[in-house]
Amino acid sequence: MYGPGSRIGVTLPYQLNLKDMNNFTYQYPVRQHFGKGCAESAIKEEMKQVGKNVLLAYGGGSLKRTGLYDTLMDWLHECGKNVVDFGGILPNPTYDKVQEGAQLVRKYDIDFILAVGGGSVIDCCKIVSAQARLDEDIWDMQYTRHQFPTKFVPMGAVVTASGTGAEQNNGAVITHTAKKLKQPLVGAYHSFAILDSDLTKTLPMKQVVSGAFDTLSHCMETYMGRPHGDNLSDEINEAVMRNVIKNLRALIANPDDDFARGELMWDSALAENSLLKLGKQTDFQCHMLEHAVGAYTDCNHGQGLAVIHPTLYRHLLSEGKEKLARMAERVWNVKGDTTDQTAALGIDALESFIREIGLPTRWSEMGITDETVLRAAADTCLLMPGCCKQFTRDELFEVLRERL
Repeated sequence: MYGPGSRIGVTLPYQLNLKDMNNFTYQYPVRQHFGKGCAESAIKEEMKQVGKNVLLAYGGGSLKRTGLYDTLMDWLHECGKNVVDFGGILPNPTYDKVQEGAQLVRKYDIDFILAVGGGSVIDCCKIVSAQARLDEDIWDMQYTRHQFPTKFVPMGAVVTASGTGAEQNNGAVITHTAKKLKQPLVGAYHSFAILDSDLTKTLPMKQVVSGAFDTLSHCMETYMGRPHGDNLSDEINEAVMRNVIKNLRALIANPDDDFARGELMWDSALAENSLLKLGKQTDFQCHMLEHAVGAYTDCNHGQGLAVIHPTLYRHLLSEGKEKLARMAERVWNVKGDTTDQTAALGIDALESFIREIGLPTRWSEMGITDETVLRAAADTCLLMPGCCKQFTRDELFEVLRERL
């Protein structure tokens, strides 16, 4: 369902066996501007190539409080652009907000969408870009008729909160409030992404940590998918996971560590630019379960993943022990006497890391105490074919309930 580069991962046409990588064709459309202080020159260079009417999309009030909004407006006006405001995109972007953005694009004949923020802003804009070129409802198009958009309003991203890697792909996760669903949609790729670590310095550390854990989760969800044997994509993934762990610890110890901040930003990009997913059928069952909880609670995404991951992995230990053991040795540097012991020690190391960086391990720490909400989430989440264990909904409910 989701093509190369989508948030959910690469599902490819040929599954040779559980050990061989799938065949793939790789072409990547997003131009990267990476580096401390690169934003101004990158934006001014990119604006030479786009039309006059620009939709400036952003989240809550932080962009204006930090002064970045005024700075961006100055840069865009210097480039001769007419700017239309599209603010107020909140965490866990809603389908109603998508429709609001699409209406603005049509009303003001927008030539280009500039998404400034983290995953929520960027995801919202990917679907705005597609919906604005459609006469039909994009949710029904994808989930009822199983068709996908082919025409888009051009767009680019300026990342101010890294971790999701949303700027790297065409997948988005949108909350349909009326349907009580938080699910993926396919939208537009960005023509460029600006990864300037200076723009993340005003982000509260708890959001930095949550975002970095989302990056680690993307890596683990890709790693745990098929094929299960050794392959180059997974070996690159192991290096990225080790890098996330090392640099998150460094940044927590010293928030002024610009090198660690930049490394985490690039880790996030690598986790979602398809490179780690080449030849893979990914897992992402943990993500789908967290999204379902988020549809009912509007909870923080990275925190929800932290609660679910260790318990979900313990529930698939029998089916996934070989891969879990490999991750335990190569990423967490732990080893037991048997494969089962090593896999279990790796899960313990993951849970210890979650506690070390200050993320929750129980729903009650996030204010979620209603068991009926978890039941509803288990009953509505997407079941992922790439997961090494094909869970029933009752089993997924038990995973969630264990962490109350």
